[in-house]
Amino acid sequence: MSLQKINTRNTVLILMIIASVAMRLLTFKFQWLSNFTPLGAIALFGGAYFTDKWKAYAVVLVSIFLSNIPVNYFYTGKITLFSGSDIWMYGCFALMIFVGSLIKKVNVLNVALAGIASVLIHWLVMDLPWLYGTFYPHELAGYGTSLVAAIPFEMNMVYGDLLFGTILFGGFELAKSKYVVLQDKKQLAL
Repeated sequence: MSLQKINTRNTVLILMIIASVAMRLLTFKFQWLSNFTPLGAIALFGGAYFTDKWKAYAVVLVSIFLSNIPVNYFYTGKITLFSGSDIWMYGCFALMIFVGSLIKKVNVLNVALAGIASVLIHWLVMDLPWLYGTFYPHELAGYGTSLVAAIPFEMNMVYGDLLFGTILFGGFELAKSKYVVLQDKKQLAL
């Protein structure tokens, strides 16, 4: 594969991720859209499509980091680059990228299963009671209470992953069918 094809493919992937992350900035004004973001979908998308997996981790995690700066400012009025629970959040998204890298054939079933796995990762890790101080007791019952309280937010993540995953995966598959320069080495060999 020529350098031009690799650069074009990566450029398109990066631009799609940046455009999707920008959508995250729109949801902060609407509390009922809390967690309705493209973040899970872009993690899966990056993991599935970047041929060099380090690029998936770099592009997705840097995009999330950069989008966190204005989002945190909108909520707190302060510029915050990193907070205590962020390491857990970035760990969740790194796991989601890994799940995306396991998608060998992009189809509705594989992407849907990966989407369910990504939401479960987020739900089970980000709702650990000790991540947010003393809001929930730091015991199994507190964890259960935290998980139940998070269901509406995680449902929004399911809906966000469904919408943005459809746009990202469907859009890129359509673009690949029209533009050979976006296909990877395996597809070109067929």
